Amino acid sequence: MQPKDAAEDIVIAGAGLAGLAAALGLHRKGVRSLVLESSPSLRASGFAFTTWKNAFRALDALGVGDKIREQHLQARALRVVASATGEIVREADFTKQGKRGPLEIRCVRRDLLLQALEEELPKGAIRYSSKIVSIEEDGNIKILQLADGSVLRAKVLIGCDGINSVVAKWLGLAKPSYSGRSAARGLAHYPDGHGFEPKFLQFVGHGFRSGMLPCNETDIYWFFTWTPSEHYKGVDESASKMKQFVLDKLRGSKVPEEALAVIDKSEMSDVLAAPLRFRPPLSLVTASISKGNVCVAGDALHPMTPDLGQGGCSALEDGVVLARCLGEALVGKDAMGRAESDRVEAGLREYARIRRWRSVELIATAYTVGFIQQSDNAIVSFLRDKFLSGVLAGRLLKMAEYDCGTLSN
Repeated sequence: MQPKDAAEDIVIAGAGLAGLAAALGLHRKGVRSLVLESSPSLRASGFAFTTWKNAFRALDALGVGDKIREQHLQARALRVVASATGEIVREADFTKQGKRGPLEIRCVRRDLLLQALEEELPKGAIRYSSKIVSIEEDGNIKILQLADGSVLRAKVLIGCDGINSVVAKWLGLAKPSYSGRSAARGLAHYPDGHGFEPKFLQFVGHGFRSGMLPCNETDIYWFFTWTPSEHYKGVDESASKMKQFVLDKLRGSKVPEEALAVIDKSEMSDVLAAPLRFRPPLSLVTASISKGNVCVAGDALHPMTPDLGQGGCSALEDGVVLARCLGEALVGKDAMGRAESDRVEAGLREYARIRRWRSVELIATAYTVGFIQQSDNAIVSFLRDKFLSGVLAGRLLKMAEYDCGTLSN
């Protein structure tokens, strides 16, 4: 049973990718934190996500990169197909791409990654069934009212509590906007092996964007994004309707049967549909990403559309950068002899400085890429298929080369 009133030095709201990465990064720096998770156990919504080279740099800094590599296949290539014509728009060999050597791209199961991060944390570092409902102040102390009636007094508060973040709201960040699109995601499981090559297959245009990529020898992750309308009303009422909708849309395009079979193979409970939202990128230019001893990371900071495959990757980057900035403020030597509270505030300001423009760029680029790739406008489709595909690919590869640095002292 949790005490009704307790005090903690560092509280992290949310045990998602950003929250666990920040907690583990701080642990590597010798700093203790408490992670509050609203659900009774680790959540793995979304099934899987694409991890690019930048994500593995962050995972290596956290000390779990090799473990994740052992559990997931390295993607060898990408093929982008115009869904209206079946024409190959773009092909890329990942083993040869990248200015700093071959790209590292794997489709990582979210549950396995969260478990890997959790296992490296000390026992009791995560407190489940603990949702923050309000934040008050007592000097520099943040008083956190939890849904179970208990109260936590925190010297530092880090909001990694997702797109509907209570901490982001307290900081005054702009509310996420609806992109006008929705996404369905699923995981097809083949106990005896699926036999697919580790290649990223993607279909663009014709009013939707869809793709699939094997995670390992038995699991294939797939996604489908589209623009809802009155004509499609009710398709998200159940998993079965959602899956049938996706199959019908794909069957009307130049999508091969083996790709349809992957979606058809998915269990009903393995299908998820959700609106795609993003924080207006210009709002982050002057926003208070940190204020005093409070800051945000992950989707609480930069919710974005999934069109770059960088949402989860950037959350891991956040965790490493935040742990380094805050850890150094707490355990490093301070030549100016500042009080701890002043060092913490300066550390969080430095984190916000590093992550502000990276977040703005990722959100804006993801939205633009999604609009272009999904468009069924004749002019946009022609320009995309004939001229823009190489530009978009180059932009994506540049994003994936980002290095968040290490946690070394």
